[in-house]
Amino acid sequence: MKVAGLFAGIGGFERGLSMAGHETSLLCEIWEPARAVLRATMPDVPCATDVCELSSLPHDIDLLVGGFPCQDLSQAGLTAGISGTRSGLVGEVFRLLDERPVPWVVLENVSFMLQLEKGRGMRTLIEAFEERGYRWAYRVVNSLSFLPQRRERVLFVATKTDVDPASVILTDEVEPMLPETNLDYRAHGFYWTEGIRGLGWATDAIPTLKNGSTVGIASPPAILLPTGEVITPDIRDAERFQGFPVDWTKPAEQVGRASVRWSLVGNAVSVPVAEWLGERLKQPLPYEHERNNMLPATGRWPRAARFDGTTRHAVEINSYPKWKPRPALTNFLQFEGKFLSVRATRGFLSRTERAKLRFADGFQDRIRNHLFRMESLAELSVAAE
Repeated sequence: MKVAGLFAGIGGFERGLSMAGHETSLLCEIWEPARAVLRATMPDVPCATDVCELSSLPHDIDLLVGGFPCQDLSQAGLTAGISGTRSGLVGEVFRLLDERPVPWVVLENVSFMLQLEKGRGMRTLIEAFEERGYRWAYRVVNSLSFLPQRRERVLFVATKTDVDPASVILTDEVEPMLPETNLDYRAHGFYWTEGIRGLGWATDAIPTLKNGSTVGIASPPAILLPTGEVITPDIRDAERFQGFPVDWTKPAEQVGRASVRWSLVGNAVSVPVAEWLGERLKQPLPYEHERNNMLPATGRWPRAARFDGTTRHAVEINSYPKWKPRPALTNFLQFEGKFLSVRATRGFLSRTERAKLRFADGFQDRIRNHLFRMESLAELSVAAE
């Protein structure tokens, strides 16, 4: 298919689709650090700046994709809903579809949109597509299917063709090989910035990479190694956690701080997820109608659903379309991480001691030991001076 990528970011959607054999004909991205990455990695693809100024799509476009801005829809954002200033930009998708109805559309966003404002954001999307004659299917997909990063995102597929979109997004399903917590033998990822209401605990993986700050404040997760050391991963490994080659985002340093690369990676679509979707777009599988369920009357939307042209259905399917073998997290890391600082460790430990959360046996002791080692290193450094 010929692809137009709106809200392209650093091209995760487009790179994954190209690996499956599709061709990107147009990009659109407004943030200059991301545009610098696209110029360096996809120099032959035209890149528009502002979707609001894009008058129309090329006539040969078969597939429109977009990870539209999620700041207004995520739990970490202002939760202003789909009509918020930034996430409301998805309305530009419908403006372009009204000008030319593209056969296929794929949108991606945070899973929290299924429950935000009692499902109003998702309902707005669904009604807009149905009004334009599209059938649709969506599913929460976890990047942990392919990589050691636990990252759930909604993939929404709509089409005006004779192909059932459920045959693209709602067919592959496997039982994941999730390891059990074992602090002596496995590395574990967590959010060092949290500790009161949540932890983001991930065994032999990291929790979702966050977008940090647009002014370049990095927000990497922490990793507790079996040695007891606590590190944050190198940005090059963060790129790999999203399926990108090493230094994919380095061109952004030409127009911004080096730390802005964390925002670029955190905002990106996971490349292997897009590649899997691209393969299934080429070769759909028969949908099993036994998966159809009654759509609940509650405000929350189910984690998977479809519209067959007449009726909406909830769908029984998990978030793991595949399970790709991967090395242990300690072996996945290729670059030396940075030790979690005294200040960061002390703050995190203080929060865990006030929290009512349940932690893995020995976890807080290991954090205390890491703090002791870091304080000792700091004292030695001062003495040496």
